[in-house]
Amino acid sequence: MLLAIDSGNTNIVFGVHDGANWRGVWRSSTKSDKTADELAVWMMQLFEMKGLDRDAVDAAIIANVVPSTDFNLRSLCRDHFGIHPLVVGDADLVLGIKLLTQAPEETGADRVVNTIGAYVAYGGPLIVIDFGTATTFDIVDADGNYCGGVIAPSAGHSVEALHQAAAQLPRVDVRKPGSVIGTATVPAMQSGIYWGYVGLIEGLIGRIRQERGERMKVIATGGLAEVFHSATDAIDMLDRDITLRGLAEIYRRNQPS
Repeated sequence: MLLAIDSGNTNIVFGVHDGANWRGVWRSSTKSDKTADELAVWMMQLFEMKGLDRDAVDAAIIANVVPSTDFNLRSLCRDHFGIHPLVVGDADLVLGIKLLTQAPEETGADRVVNTIGAYVAYGGPLIVIDFGTATTFDIVDADGNYCGGVIAPSAGHSVEALHQAAAQLPRVDVRKPGSVIGTATVPAMQSGIYWGYVGLIEGLIGRIRQERGERMKVIATGGLAEVFHSATDAIDMLDRDITLRGLAEIYRRNQPS
């Protein structure tokens, strides 16, 4: 079985794939001081709950955008599963796509994996929106290559920035308000964040399509994807499995033929 690890700025997602299905998917908060031993204890409890055998895991792949967690994640695979993991970003890893950007080495592992995971499922051209710690828009061409993208602050960070900058404005949840015009401070803030963010999404999708000169399918993933998917027809599909699917596909592409 394959252990796939997606380490983001907020959460680390662990998935176990048996070649046909995901047998378990779990999330842990990203903490650089969480040791390989601590992660292993936590994972073994989850394996037991799912009836999974640690010894059945014979391969691993990691996508990581938090350098401080790299050592512990590699150590987890090596010391507790007896595996030397594939790591997205390592020079000898076969991706099967081209990174058509000015500085390919700067492309985050998560964006590479999302490109591959989305293309495998939907073909191209695509816009992949990942509602994570930042909201990213990744551009995938008809051949599955990564063409660049857009990075915007997340809706959650916009709320936090507003609260920090204005003494009398509270923190609010990111949710769809009952009306656009708020009749009190909290609903007014929620409207500004929610509908302002919908405007950002629709505006960027429109400008990307205009610049590319083609109709591109839009796929949304990540924590707040469901919150905004229902608010706009600009998003064609909600898919929470893009990143893990991409990791499984990269692993497949690196196996002997």
